[in-house]
Amino acid sequence: MTDDAVIWNRLAALLPEAEAQEVKDCWDIGEQEAGLGLLVSGILGHKVLISETVRAQIAVLAETWGEREALTPQILQCRVEGAPGPMKLIEGDESTVPEAIDMAEDLAGLVLVPWITCTRCGQVLMRAHARESWGDLSYLARHYVITTPNRATILRLFPADNASAAFDALQRACSDAP
Repeated sequence: MTDDAVIWNRLAALLPEAEAQEVKDCWDIGEQEAGLGLLVSGILGHKVLISETVRAQIAVLAETWGEREALTPQILQCRVEGAPGPMKLIEGDESTVPEAIDMAEDLAGLVLVPWITCTRCGQVLMRAHARESWGDLSYLARHYVITTPNRATILRLFPADNASAAFDALQRACSDAP
């Protein structure tokens, strides 16, 4: 079983048994998009309390499976339990880093959108999007970037298909520090 499948099953277990099985079945038959919708609607419907880190993990899965735009409003409505965890979804704070021309050659002309932050060290995982001719940002991220807390320096750069790897690296950033 892959790490993604383990994460999927752990998240499904947040739901009552019958609904959890539906979410797991979606993974098994390759219907991750439908499964994410069931997961998020189940969490909301049952008023399941989740941690900030779980909410961020769900956002990463939604990004990976092309459901970020559709599910983010509901993910942001999920109730968060207790004290802030190490990861926090900051999607929707409407901030961006203007075109990243001087930050890295691979990011020239792209707009960085803050997405998830580490509450321990302040590093930020961002999505890098192109600006479309009509002014909106591209639907899909071109890269994922981990920056310093002030968002001025790029620490790591990931290709478009590595949202999960970027999130894992952000999570490890503090745990790997001496």
